[in-house]
Amino acid sequence: MTVTAGARLSPEQVRTLEPAGLREAFRAGRWTEPTGGMAPGRLQANLVILPRDEALEFLIFCQRNPKPCPLVGVTEPGVLEAPDAPGSDLRTDLPRYRVFTDGVVRDEPTDITAWWRPDLVGMLLGCSVTFEDALVSAGVPVRHLEAGQTCPMYVTSRRCVPVGRFHGPLVVTMRSIPAALVPLAVEVTARLPEAHGAPVQVGDPAQLGIDLDRPDFGDPPIVRPGDVPVFWACGVTPQLVCERSRPSLMVTHYPGCMFITDRRADT
Repeated sequence: MTVTAGARLSPEQVRTLEPAGLREAFRAGRWTEPTGGMAPGRLQANLVILPRDEALEFLIFCQRNPKPCPLVGVTEPGVLEAPDAPGSDLRTDLPRYRVFTDGVVRDEPTDITAWWRPDLVGMLLGCSVTFEDALVSAGVPVRHLEAGQTCPMYVTSRRCVPVGRFHGPLVVTMRSIPAALVPLAVEVTARLPEAHGAPVQVGDPAQLGIDLDRPDFGDPPIVRPGDVPVFWACGVTPQLVCERSRPSLMVTHYPGCMFITDRRADT
């Protein structure tokens, strides 16, 4: 299916598209919402764009903090095409972005062409949206997908390993899992280290210093009787880290609005 400019696509329509078609839809402004449930089996990624002088230090930060920042791709300075996504354009091919200057959100556009500079480096970090398809395929329900909502995200009391100017708290996502299926959920996600891997905590939000009923991002949690809250490291972590580090310019994905690659999640 070729996507051209026109009316907004329906959720049913976008779920029929392959990764290249989804990127075309985002580029044409026909979908500006979260990407959960799209392109099953393909790697979705968080995006961080920084000036070259700050990108190297951030890459080291990712190496020291692989759970929240599993690095899956890096561009050369000024290059628009992302790894594992032929013909893509990092300025246009996400549903929505966040633009920071000196650590402050300045814009939340659907196109960052006006902000682009030749010294910018694009970095893709694996995302837990990728493993949701694996959970569903294994018979583990994903409550927020069933309800058409965005996964709840929480800023925790745990700290990342600092590197130079980059420091800050760990952010986690939460999925409530039927107690009998928690071991299976751990096993399935542990096989996907490039999508945050196994959970960082099971069953006790107090250990992370969070209030389950008050997510910092996303929608309120859906917890059914017999469910256990399970927490995974989240790619919003580098956004908060970079906010606190106050780089001169930083562009990220808008929470829940990922870059979709052609790469299979299991490779």
